[in-house]
Amino acid sequence: MKLRFAPSPTGLLHAGNARIALANYLLAHRHGGAFLLRLDDTDTDRNRPEYEDAIQYDLRWMGLSWTETFRQSDRLDLYAAAAEKLKAAGRLYPCFESEEELAAKRDQRAKRHLPPLYDRAMLKLTPEQRAKAEAGGKRPYWRFLLSGYPAEWGDMVLGPRNVKLSAVSDPVLIRADGTPLYTFTSVVDDLDAGITHIVRGEDHVTNTGIQMDIMAALNAGKPGRPAFPRFAHLPLLVDGDGGKLSKRAGALSIRSLRGDGIEPIALTGYLARLGTADDPAPEPPDTMAQTYDLSRVSHSQARFDGQQLLALNRRVLHTLPYEAVEDRLPPAATPAFWHAIRGNLDFLREAKGWWDVVAGSIVPPVLEGEAEFLHQALQALPPEPWTNQVWPDWTGALKTLSGRKGKRLFLPLRQALTGEDHGPELRDLLPLMGRARAEERLRLAAA
Repeated sequence: MKLRFAPSPTGLLHAGNARIALANYLLAHRHGGAFLLRLDDTDTDRNRPEYEDAIQYDLRWMGLSWTETFRQSDRLDLYAAAAEKLKAAGRLYPCFESEEELAAKRDQRAKRHLPPLYDRAMLKLTPEQRAKAEAGGKRPYWRFLLSGYPAEWGDMVLGPRNVKLSAVSDPVLIRADGTPLYTFTSVVDDLDAGITHIVRGEDHVTNTGIQMDIMAALNAGKPGRPAFPRFAHLPLLVDGDGGKLSKRAGALSIRSLRGDGIEPIALTGYLARLGTADDPAPEPPDTMAQTYDLSRVSHSQARFDGQQLLALNRRVLHTLPYEAVEDRLPPAATPAFWHAIRGNLDFLREAKGWWDVVAGSIVPPVLEGEAEFLHQALQALPPEPWTNQVWPDWTGALKTLSGRKGKRLFLPLRQALTGEDHGPELRDLLPLMGRARAEERLRLAAA
């Protein structure tokens, strides 16, 4: 069993791409197969080396690894040989129409209420006509002659599927400048690499039908190998407004999610179960692979819910051990500090703010009308050493001294000590903060 993820390095990896990569990885690992990374980089105008690096960095950050990497730009000789094979078989034919001529043909068909199919006029081109066109400076681009037979397969997600190739225009496989296009290079690479299963988005269903026809023309059914890989098409991932993620510039890129503070285990746990009846759970990919099952994926579009991902991120942070985050906390932060604050974090970056509370010099707001109470709090402040018993002892004494209770007792103290209305338990923060800081902040808030 061999699967692949084949991004184009023309932009950052987004959540929709990452979901496809994860599905391929999980399926391969569940069945003891291989997972390879192929960079579809034949679009020389839009490819960028920095996007190649970013894609690989993002995949590794998610916890994915692969057994092999290759770039399509290094395999042009392989595509040229496959093209010659199709030409010799009469399945790849030269075309000379310009974009304007093709647009005019489509307009004419539309006026006759016909579908905008290519009319295959270039199949009638004589050798003399071709020589004349080339002598005039024209260079042909090359179309694949579709068989016209329906392409049928049992989709591992969508069930029985078919594409009527008679209703599809012959696709261009090679541009006039000789550059091969994705529809062609992907087939050649999948056959050459021995890919057994292809998991991709539902928007590729028509491509699959076309590519099966190309595979057949290239004699995909070699001895000991099935004629075609098995296909699985995941319904599209959409945003909160129902828009396709991959069509929006920068939509939920993995880089932006990481920058926002999403933990990798939260993202992979969310994406792996998105579009299924299973509740998302924060599990590493290798653990999820043990039970991953494409048959549980719904036929309907999956909606990316940022709030649900955030809730999962909280669950992750609230249970992470100190050792898992030590290198991302402020240098002097201790296990006691982490255990005190982790239950109140949405994102790990918020830890810095709480470190400033317990070890820094924050300036609390002046609490209007609370001066008398805060002076009472100062008088009742116990001497050190402090343990987590200092908070209940102190507030118990203050309750008797001031006659206050509930919110009127606790909120002004929290505001004076932390500058916030909510946060971690002061039972845990006070010993970390120390008496000197607490005393100074009470005085400032009472001023």
